[in-house]
Amino acid sequence: MEKISTKLLSWASILEQGTRDQAVLTATMPFIHPHVALMPDAHLGRGATVGSVIPTLGAIIPAAVGVDIGCGMIAVRTQWTRAELPAERRPLREAIERAVPLSAGNANRRITRDHTRERLERLTVAAEQAGFDPGAYAATWELQLGTLGSGNHFIEVTVDELDRVWLFLHSGSRGVGNRIAQHAITVARRLCEQWWIPLPDRDLAYLVEGTDEFWAYVREMRWAQDYALLNREEMMDRVVREFAEWVGATDEREVQRLEEINCHHNYTERERHFGKDVWLSRKGAINAEAGRPGLIPGSMGTASYVVEGKGNPVSLCSAPHGAGREYSRSRARRTFTLEQLREAMTGIEFRDSEAFVDEIPAAYKDIDRVMADAADLVEVRHVLRQVVNVKGD
Repeated sequence: MEKISTKLLSWASILEQGTRDQAVLTATMPFIHPHVALMPDAHLGRGATVGSVIPTLGAIIPAAVGVDIGCGMIAVRTQWTRAELPAERRPLREAIERAVPLSAGNANRRITRDHTRERLERLTVAAEQAGFDPGAYAATWELQLGTLGSGNHFIEVTVDELDRVWLFLHSGSRGVGNRIAQHAITVARRLCEQWWIPLPDRDLAYLVEGTDEFWAYVREMRWAQDYALLNREEMMDRVVREFAEWVGATDEREVQRLEEINCHHNYTERERHFGKDVWLSRKGAINAEAGRPGLIPGSMGTASYVVEGKGNPVSLCSAPHGAGREYSRSRARRTFTLEQLREAMTGIEFRDSEAFVDEIPAAYKDIDRVMADAADLVEVRHVLRQVVNVKGD
């Protein structure tokens, strides 16, 4: 761990100057308590660094939560082993691609599954209780439940160090969460300008606790976090069904969920740290309280980790959320080729497409280095390696 300043501590051994400078700015905000914790996977983000943990007193910075509110991971360990899987993996990949709408903006054509309806009913009631209409943000929010998105979101079939099969996926609150976040960032900017509040970066605009705007954002953000959690559950149900058919099970209920972990890495919660109750925003970080299970993915062609938190108080009981980008998407597309992506994905069933060149493992930090930096934050329980990868364009 490096003490960059009294208000900024870093666990990142790979840290670009621009990322460091951005985190320093965030740490100067007057309501930070006690310090910003920079995770090993830290990289540039909007306003606040991705891979940072930001504790605030009496305020929340919407951009420090992120625009994909509640984004996170879910993993399920099944009773199957690698040796029991069919040799041909492409049919499973294509079946998952049909069952789960992929790519930005895509949605289900209609709602046909009982478990989808049940989750939507829960979200509808929650929105009414929170006093807002999700449809005002995204007309298709109901049809997007159970959809993946694009970028670094993925669905994977993986095996651990004992060759046990895990189903693993990464996604968030889709269009409705993004719109809630963008609206809150705009409102925070307007209010800071109205009150003549000087900001080191306009994307560090904040909402003050006690105002109507603050509590409206908290209610809507919490709803979006729940949406993201249920979105991952919904997709996992569909993946389990397709996996069951692929392995020859007569019913999806034959797939045992021997372990299941579902965790956010873009969110805010009320927590107590260093003697005070703070709003703790984890932007690209997971909760790593002592004994708490978590998930840290690598890239589409490298290992992912099932971990257990060590409860490190100085890190604000947090840990990294993944490998973290080392190349921007545009730079990655200029630097790498489809042939290099194919080589990196040797042995993994994936959709061979130019669209995924910016997701090549070489565009990310070395996940083993990230995990070494996180040694005092989490204990590794399982190492997962892909056999099937599904992504959206």
